[in-house]
Amino acid sequence: MKQVAKALITGVSLALAFLPALLTGFGRSHGAFVCFTHLFALFPGIPGDYLRVAFYYLTLDSCALDSRLSFGALMAHPHSRIGSGVYIGPYSILGRCDIGARCQIASQVQILAGKNQHGRDEISGELLAANADLFPLTVIGADCWIGAAAIIMADVGDGATIGAGSVVTKPVPSWATAVGSPARVISQRP
Repeated sequence: MKQVAKALITGVSLALAFLPALLTGFGRSHGAFVCFTHLFALFPGIPGDYLRVAFYYLTLDSCALDSRLSFGALMAHPHSRIGSGVYIGPYSILGRCDIGARCQIASQVQILAGKNQHGRDEISGELLAANADLFPLTVIGADCWIGAAAIIMADVGDGATIGAGSVVTKPVPSWATAVGSPARVISQRP
């Protein structure tokens, strides 16, 4: 019975998210995508979780329908992927990224599309506008745990654990635990 209820709620959510997804060109219109991703972040409770996943299923490069994005969580770039069984906590903001299956991402986590998003003019030194199409893809491997308020600017390998409040500026190997600012590996499982 529970599976039937979930399937029904998923179907209704997909139907409700279809028009907004269509208005974004299924993720191809970046401005419309950003507008709707902020709107969908504000739907509360479990119905909101289903609506967010349905919208991202229709607009991201890929998003598994069995994943969960909590209240306030949003994807900032449509060229992202969310694997199966992923949990993304409240108020997390994710840039251009690929989240592996079964990852658990706590609240207020930020995953940036690399650490060099703004350049400077070589002659004047003026800050240049960001070009979202040039942002690199940040990859979070399968079965990772990302602690609350962590900031991720580099790839994280399969099975890695990132401590709460850590700032990842360099790649973290698989099965490692990294903590601190900047994050450093303190242990690694074989």
